[in-house]
Amino acid sequence: MSLSSHLTELKKKHEHLSTEVETAQRSPATDGLQIAALKKQKLKLKEEIARLSDS
Repeated sequence: MSLSSHLTELKKKHEHLSTEVETAQRSPATDGLQIAALKKQKLKLKEEIARLSDS
């Protein structure tokens, strides 16, 4: 897999997690820990995207 296609996949996953976080925050039944876990995954993806973009 080339670097650009890998970055594209990471960006898609990040966008998908953004949508999941927004949906979870609107749902009163969603646990705060679940939202925190989604945000943590999203941050890790963002850091990975930044690291790969800089190299």
